[in-house]
Amino acid sequence: MTLRTLAPYDFPARDTEDRFPAPLLYIGWDGHLSFCSPVCLPVPPDTPFAALRDSILPTIYSQHPDFALIDWDKVEWLKSGQPWQPDAARSLADNGIGHKDVIRFRTPGMTGIAGSHS
Repeated sequence: MTLRTLAPYDFPARDTEDRFPAPLLYIGWDGHLSFCSPVCLPVPPDTPFAALRDSILPTIYSQHPDFALIDWDKVEWLKSGQPWQPDAARSLADNGIGHKDVIRFRTPGMTGIAGSHS
């Protein structure tokens, strides 16, 4: 997206990776609007993807009654809006996830509480 400004727009970025305890990762659960937007988490790049899925995501989403019903073998993953298949045994960095990347997951057949997102 092109940005048009009325005056020069030149300043150093304040959200560079070196300013955070770990690279920031945005992650969202599509179709479950109890969570209005992706969450942003500092996650070390050497974190195995399986740890993100099995240990970190439950701390965010487990209050949703559908979360325990997720069949992780059927989840559809997106990285920067494109279909993507992570390797659960590899680290986030090895899966190509970097600072401020966005990943989303879709759970086929699960459309929010009582089908509220159809």
